[in-house]
Amino acid sequence: MIPTRKSLDGPGTALMLILCLCWGLQQVAIKIAAPDMGTVLQTGVRSLIAALLVSALMLWRGSSFSMRDGTFWPGLGAGALFAAEFACIALALTLTSASHVVVFLYTAPIFTVLGLHWLVPGERLHSRQWSGILLAFFGIALAFSSGFDASVSSQVLLGDALGLLGAMMWAATTILIRRSSLSEAAPTRTLLYQLGVSALLLLPLAGAMGQMGRVSMTGLSWASLLFQSVIVTFASYLAWFWILRNYLASRVSVFSFLTPLFGVAFGVLILHESVGARFSIGALLVLTGIVLVNRR
Repeated sequence: MIPTRKSLDGPGTALMLILCLCWGLQQVAIKIAAPDMGTVLQTGVRSLIAALLVSALMLWRGSSFSMRDGTFWPGLGAGALFAAEFACIALALTLTSASHVVVFLYTAPIFTVLGLHWLVPGERLHSRQWSGILLAFFGIALAFSSGFDASVSSQVLLGDALGLLGAMMWAATTILIRRSSLSEAAPTRTLLYQLGVSALLLLPLAGAMGQMGRVSMTGLSWASLLFQSVIVTFASYLAWFWILRNYLASRVSVFSFLTPLFGVAFGVLILHESVGARFSIGALLVLTGIVLVNRR
């Protein structure tokens, strides 16, 4: 019997806030460490480290891993989509600003809820939820509109397009997990598939791009890599899969609209970027949209 998933409650909301804070800092961490380690190499190495951590956790728990439980092919698919998402993000960060990448990447909830609405029973959205999605998306556009005032080069446009493609890959991963046997699999198993496959795909890609020979392990690069590997890719993703098993994915995905807002806030604190009134108004619209979508 498939368990009933619920709307976000107090504990779920608190956990999502913590996850959004971590994910908002993620793009800034990759961008800062880029001069010391290539962005594609960073994503490949962090996937490898996190995969080893997940494997150790499964051994400690005595969890078994079988290729005959129906999760093998969906797991490979989820891993390939995960690798494609972060390859797009890594390449986008070399072509455009972190703010642009965050904006386009976090259009993923739009693609997710559209796919879930049509493909997954129990994930149907009603008029109030649709209005919340539109309001939240307008808030995101307003909050970041100041970043698009300057003339746009072809390089920036390519980076923006890669960020949008990464959002589509993220949405496709979420939908695949919900539509396959991975929906009821242990979070550690699902995450191991994604991390293992992405490491196998991203590390050779980094080598082909010549990033293996351009590494300088400074204190900043170590801190960034450990944050990405242990906090983001290991701990936060385990928490994310637990949330997907217990809460309605469409409600959770829309809540992640907060992440780019946190990302810009970290940009202000770390990169000394400036924000104005439009950002503040946009943040209020996003919060209002989240309330509409998650209201019982």
